[in-house]
Amino acid sequence: MLDGHDRGVAQDPGASDVTLIRGSGQRLLVVDDDPGMAELLATTLRLAGYDTSVTPSGAEALRLCGQEPPDLLVLDLTLPDVDGLSICRTLGEHGGTVPILVVTARDAVEDKIVGLALGADDYLVKPFSVPEVLARVHALLRRARTVAEPPVEPPATLRYADLALDEHRRQARRGERRIPLTPTEYKLLEYLLTHPERVLSKDQIMDHVWEYRFRDQVVEKLVSRLRGKIDPAGPRDASALIHTVRGFGYRLGGRVR
Repeated sequence: MLDGHDRGVAQDPGASDVTLIRGSGQRLLVVDDDPGMAELLATTLRLAGYDTSVTPSGAEALRLCGQEPPDLLVLDLTLPDVDGLSICRTLGEHGGTVPILVVTARDAVEDKIVGLALGADDYLVKPFSVPEVLARVHALLRRARTVAEPPVEPPATLRYADLALDEHRRQARRGERRIPLTPTEYKLLEYLLTHPERVLSKDQIMDHVWEYRFRDQVVEKLVSRLRGKIDPAGPRDASALIHTVRGFGYRLGGRVR
């Protein structure tokens, strides 16, 4: 029988009073080379109503995501072949839309910043509590569903200059160039496009994109990643649309003259 304390689960005296959030058959892939932790996560998720598969291999995870992407990836960073950060990078570079929840013992701020910057959508440090991991999974699946499903209302397109976000197809374009976005990048771009010419603080972006707080560097990395797709010529180019307002936040708009 698994010992939750030894396997990286925080012991919460009040956990029995928490209503656990359940899934409805969504397909999850757990990537962890520690058999005990993988079994613990998989069992927890299956009991919560998720169709959960497990692999200890980063290369196998990439193959499965390319072949039949799961609804969510639960990913450890330390793997024997392809490490978790490389998986985040590879999926992000290929326009992957699978939400990624990193669950790892690596608690350094730098690891968290790099992981989120490379494409992870959330980052949970071991030891974790069962209610917390289920809440994070639920939040990521809900966000991905919001991005994937067309709105009930007639389709709308958010526009600024030659930048367009088609809310029906969930696609972004800059002129004729299609821009692949992760669910988190989509949510940030949508937020910027609904507040054009307005300076948005890092706290506002965190509250809207993640609904809870990380360090400021996480927002900086996310904006930098999105800017690299929207403004590939760099922020100083005359056509750049995403600008840093030092000491205040970020603004979508033409250069202030």
